[in-house]
Amino acid sequence: MAKLRSLQDLVRLRDEVKQSIKTTLETGTAIFVGTGTCGTAAGARETLQAIEKVLAGRQIQAYVGTVGCIGMCEKEPLVDIQQAGKSHVLYANIQPDMVPRLIEQHLVKGEPVKEWVICRMPSE
Repeated sequence: MAKLRSLQDLVRLRDEVKQSIKTTLETGTAIFVGTGTCGTAAGARETLQAIEKVLAGRQIQAYVGTVGCIGMCEKEPLVDIQQAGKSHVLYANIQPDMVPRLIEQHLVKGEPVKEWVICRMPSE
């Protein structure tokens, strides 16, 4: 994240956070990509960009954010998809060329890509 250098920077950041929260609440979908050092080295930034591009191209509303390392460095890039009322699903080794299938199958069809899943947590 860039340094805040003025009140305008702070206001812009506040507005971005408000919009992110609104999108998450309205769509019920949040996607997080692990971008710690290990994730970044494994290509997480490119995976993140591919997710944003596919979502925009398909006009799918979802909050997309980043998280740090969660301790499974050999499984990076990790992609965590959370949807309201559904299991929380963590995917391993997601490369940019895998993203179209991930979005189509998980978000559009509602079926996790089983062979890429490393963890599922039931919704509460």
